Order: sequence, then C-alpha cells, then structure tokens
Amino acid sequence: MAEENRRKLVKIRWEKLDTDILVRIFKNCFSRHELMNSGVAHVCGGWREACCDPILWNTLDLSHMKSDFTQIPIYVFVEPHSDQEVTRFLKLAMSLSKGNTSTLIFHFNLFLNDDMLALIVQRCPNLRRLVLPAWNRLTKEFLFNAIQFCENLESLTVSSVKHPEFVFSSIAMHCKNFRELKVMGPIEVDFVEYLVKFLRNLKVLSLRCTAINLDALIKILDDMKSLEVLNISHSYLVVTRKKTVIVRDLYESIVEASKPKQFVIVRELDETIMEKASKLKQFVTCMEHKTCVMCQRTHEDEGIMKWNKYEEGLWKADEVTSLHL
Repeated sequence: MAEENRRKLVKIRWEKLDTDILVRIFKNCFSRHELMNSGVAHVCGGWREACCDPILWNTLDLSHMKSDFTQIPIYVFVEPHSDQEVTRFLKLAMSLSKGNTSTLIFHFNLFLNDDMLALIVQRCPNLRRLVLPAWNRLTKEFLFNAIQFCENLESLTVSSVKHPEFVFSSIAMHCKNFRELKVMGPIEVDFVEYLVKFLRNLKVLSLRCTAINLDALIKILDDMKSLEVLNISHSYLVVTRKKTVIVRDLYESIVEASKPKQFVIVRELDETIMEKASKLKQFVTCMEHKTCVMCQRTHEDEGIMKWNKYEEGLWKADEVTSLHL
C-alpha cells in the first residue's frame, strides 16, 4: 500500500511540476540537439510548453553539425542525405523555438543552401547575430532578398563575401542596427570599396588570420569614420609588386599580362598605419610570425586559413569579446 501511494505521489509531482522548473531541468540536462531528438517535447503538453520556452532558444548553437561534403576547387558537393538531415533538424528547431532565436551559430563546414537559409530567416524575426562561415552554396540574388527578413540583424560572421555589393547594399537597406562584421577570408580593395560605400556606420570589424591588402586597410582606416574596434590579429599585409616592363611586341605583351601577380608581404605596421589607427577605441594586432603559432599558421596557409587542419573549434576564437564564441 505504501509503495502504491509513493507511485501516486511521484505521478502527481511530475504533472504539477512548475514550468520554470522543467525549463531549468531541460536547459541544464539537455543540449538543444538532444532536446529535439530525445522525444522530450512529445511526452505531454506541459513538457512541450517547457521545451518551447524562449530561454532555451535565445541562442541556437549548431556548431556541432557538419555537412558530409566533397571539396573541389570551385565547388562544394554535399551528399543528399546530409542536406536532408540538416533540413529536418532546422524544421524541428524552428518549430520549437517559435521565432525566439536571436543568435544562430553554424559550423565552419556546414554548407547551407538557399532553401535552408530561407527557412531560418523567415522564422527567426528576432535574429540579431548570425554566424554563418560557409556561404559557398548561397546565390547572390537569394542573399540580397533574404536579408530583408533580418531587419534586427546586428552582427554577422562569414568566411568571405563573394558578392559584397549585393550583401552590403541589402544590409544597409534593411538592417538599421547592424554594427559588427567578422570576415575570415582575404581582404581585397574591391571588397572594402563596397564595405565603405554601404556600411560606413559599422562599429566593430574583425579581419583576423587572413591576408589583407595594404591599400584596403588604409581605406578602412581613412574612410570608416564610425569604426571603433578593428582586429587584424595574426594577419599579414599584402602589397602588389609593380614591375616596369618594356614591351617589344604584341606577343610579349600577352605573355606578360598572363603572368600571375606578384606580392610582397609586410610583417610590420609602420607609423602611418599606427597614426591612422589611433582614432580607434581598440586596435588589436599581432604580427609576431617568429613566435606566435597563429601568425605562423596564417603564413603557412598563405592567408586563407585551412581550419580543418587545426584544433576543433579554433575558428570560433576572436580577440574581440563580442565576436568570440
């Protein structure tokens, strides 16, 4: 009889357990991935309500998920089963989060396509921070249109921006509170021209572990008057070496034009750069290629970091606190 009463008592406790307590249990005992795949949300109405609590979905960190892909020089082929799994997961996440996700983090090797990103931006109206390093499969037309759903976007992390004119112009048009940008790929002058043209009010810019064209850096320092924080740690500066060529005939002219550009790597910041950077509240640098491991890795990878070679999660690091994951 005592055992029967104890079982009833346990049953009553679970049925009447406060939602806030359930939320605390789910937050501390389950990752979001486990929460979606464990069936917890289907136990009863009370548990599903707890599973949908905004506290659980404010930050959706999917940096543990990777695409099953094959990389070729100009294309990334993702296995269909991998796309199906990611799509299923995103649909579950969007259903449980009910539009309450403000920070969304994807792995460096998770390659979303247009349909996946459309699902996200249309169902995350409060999205403020997006960490999406892999843009390989996203089309420029879709990016321009998708950003209009992200009017609350404040911070963006990408590996590179293939179509900066589309992306930056759309951000300027729709995201009035945009203030932070992290780019993890080589920085050329044409990229900065669009950056300066459309995102003059940017406050924080991180260009760590990459190759930066010296003229591009100077343009950033000269023209981005609202910039407060600039991080170029473990990067090196690149200057195009100009050669004087005496062209004897048309054939020699064609041969010379077909030769690849030659670059000079600058490993120290001169007084001119430091003076221009003095206007910033924070200018973060590290160019110690002889002693710093990260500086050495940037050099070995020729300014395009091959993050797959290194410690898992290393790509998440940033010297700027607001961009560190």
